Amino acid sequence: MIIRKAKKEDMKSVLELIQELAHFEKEPEAVVVTVDDLIRDGFGSTPLFHCFVAELNEEIVGMALYYYRYSTWKGKTIHLEDLIVKEKMRGSGLGFALYSKIIKQGKIDNVRRIEWAVLDWNTPAIEFYKKSGAKVFDDWRIAQMDEQGINNFLEINRNK
Repeated sequence: MIIRKAKKEDMKSVLELIQELAHFEKEPEAVVVTVDDLIRDGFGSTPLFHCFVAELNEEIVGMALYYYRYSTWKGKTIHLEDLIVKEKMRGSGLGFALYSKIIKQGKIDNVRRIEWAVLDWNTPAIEFYKKSGAKVFDDWRIAQMDEQGINNFLEINRNK
């Protein structure tokens, strides 16, 4: 197994992993990003994300996609957007290897925090994160506004 930085050519496999995760999280229709989006956004002059892939026998079987954020309390941080392992590879140590790679990247980059979200029903992931030393907060909620919400807000508040 090899963990390496993703290349443009890997984005088709990365998208397949993203779609597999969406099925696991019971939202298969939610993925609208395309291979072209991933190539444009991850490999331009100012990439919006970075990605490690796990490769076994020339097949991409996992990935960890992250980007940098800035905390007013901590400074530079990493946001781990997704860590995905193909179902057939779960339990093989692959997820731990990708997770470790992100943490090592954080140390290299001198970040003061690495953060991510986990669904409250994903007990195996929550236990894994806690066991690794991560704090999983019960008192913070994630807020999002989707594209329709953005449009609605702007329409309602267009004269303000």
